Amino acid sequence: MATFRRILVKLSGEALMAPDGYWLDPQILSSLAQDLAQATRAGFEIAVVIGGGNIIRGARMSAAGWIDRPTADSMGMLGTVMNSLAIETALNAAGVPARTMSAVSMPTICETYARQPALHHLDKGQVVVLAGGTGNPFFTTDTAAVLRAAELRCDAVLKATQVDGVYSADPKKDPHAVRFDRLTHDEAIARDLKVMDTAAFALARESKLSIIVGSVHAPSSVTALLQGKVPSTVVAP
Repeated sequence: MATFRRILVKLSGEALMAPDGYWLDPQILSSLAQDLAQATRAGFEIAVVIGGGNIIRGARMSAAGWIDRPTADSMGMLGTVMNSLAIETALNAAGVPARTMSAVSMPTICETYARQPALHHLDKGQVVVLAGGTGNPFFTTDTAAVLRAAELRCDAVLKATQVDGVYSADPKKDPHAVRFDRLTHDEAIARDLKVMDTAAFALARESKLSIIVGSVHAPSSVTALLQGKVPSTVVAP
């Protein structure tokens, strides 16, 4: 695996959910913060984008037909802010300086995202937690993650998922599914692999940005994935 230093870690909101379905599990949150803290101590510069699916999914709510998509997506953006503030708090408790920056301006709650201040925070060794998606409806937090990674001169996006890489089919449903060690962006798009949406893969291809896909459940998952110590799939030019 290539040597990476500045990484954008993309997490799903569901990763924070408690076993009983409550939207936030403090133990999982603390464990995740310790994992990110370990990655910073190992020399990685970390930015984080987290989804809001543990609270609300705009696309799903819109599909139900009782609310329009832009409004539903705006509600989803607010969910990502809630998750981001939780991660910021947990990181600070773990001894890592962290700063939430939101694409949706809410200055009484957190800093509004702008590229130059975000680069300054990363250069100082802070973890930057990027909330609010792209700030626009119809774009997923996967696309937001690749966009911010390109803006902030990241070496790669680490997509931490429920499985240890990209498979030819859903490994939970197909026992013959095969995990890929490496793919190109074009292959990921052509195979319609669902680990990230097509817009995110296309932007990563244009930006020549690598995507590492691996399990959030692996021990010290972020550091281990970045150091190539556990199975993963690398999507690269």
